[in-house]
Amino acid sequence: MVQATVKLEAAALKWRALAERRREHHIELYRTGRWRHYYTEQQFLIELRTAIALAQRWATIAPRPEERDAADAVTLDRARTAELMRAVAEIEAAAA
Repeated sequence: MVQATVKLEAAALKWRALAERRREHHIELYRTGRWRHYYTEQQFLIELRTAIALAQRWATIAPRPEERDAADAVTLDRARTAELMRAVAEIEAAAA
């Protein structure tokens, strides 16, 4: 039973890492402006919001061992989310 739990946890952490890499990729696209080569503004906003939401969801589903006991992990995630949502708001403002 313990071995199965360890394997499932490892798989969940890999999915979380993938979601976080995807989110970071979209943030990098935003920072460099390269997103304009691949998406319209509306498409990019949808992609960015989806990437942010998935990364947050996987952080909830599969917390890292050091985050399980850390009360600050939630605060750090909220700060990161606020930063990302400001980026989304800037793109929307530029589109208007």
